[in-house]
Amino acid sequence: MKSITLIRVVVYLMTTFFYSPNNADFFCSYIEKECPVEEENQLKFKIMAYNIHHANPPSKPNTIDIGAIVKTIESQDPDIVALQEIDVNTSRSGEGNQAEMIAEKLGMNVFFGKAIDYDGGEYGVAVLSKYPISEQRVHSLPSAQETNGEPRVLATVKIALPNGTYLRFGSTHLDAQRADTNRLLQMEEIINIASEENLPMIVAGDFNAPPYTEIINILDKHFTRTCTNCEPTIPVNNPIKAIDFIAFKPKEIFSIDSHKVIKETYASDHLPIVTVLKIN
Repeated sequence: MKSITLIRVVVYLMTTFFYSPNNADFFCSYIEKECPVEEENQLKFKIMAYNIHHANPPSKPNTIDIGAIVKTIESQDPDIVALQEIDVNTSRSGEGNQAEMIAEKLGMNVFFGKAIDYDGGEYGVAVLSKYPISEQRVHSLPSAQETNGEPRVLATVKIALPNGTYLRFGSTHLDAQRADTNRLLQMEEIINIASEENLPMIVAGDFNAPPYTEIINILDKHFTRTCTNCEPTIPVNNPIKAIDFIAFKPKEIFSIDSHKVIKETYASDHLPIVTVLKIN
């Protein structure tokens, strides 16, 4: 009995002074003691995708309420945001770049990607980031000429994460016509852009297509969406369709910690989505 007690003491001392997560299970089970196991040092970051309807609350047709958009984003405290339907110096929304105005109030870095000239100004998508951004690019997405489709873009940035690694992040808004013609062309172009990317990549935004359509099937062949049974995001009151998504590649780099739809029904005609990803 004395020898067994001595062994337990020795093992206990080894556990105390040489403890590591790799040998914790062995030591703790041997001495019949519950030891605290340190969590892996994984970086987590939160992403939001939000079509802001040029900051026009649907219930107030002639109103621009940037504050409501800021409040919605601020309530979730995301690290990176993909915004769609951004106005810059248009007659309907007034002076100023909406993406820059939102970013300034949130203390975030910003990149606006123009899709079209509109109403005396510009209209497009944007990326906001708490982390440093560089290599900002606007990729034009194709449309079939006979459709007279509104030009669409993928705006991308290189983001420096706090752990010293980098990723490519893109915000997009695909064609809204009833037929899938342009959305298919645009999704294929996004896949082409992603195929030439050496960094881990995340795309987010309004795809104007629900799951199980060919557009999202193409996305799913090359990216991993952060939801499978995705909650609907439009319309904001009694939503019936999920068309806003966040997706990443390669699958091995990221783990999905959480995904949710934010039930904010005033600020826009879309519900924002938020996901937390971990770097493996």
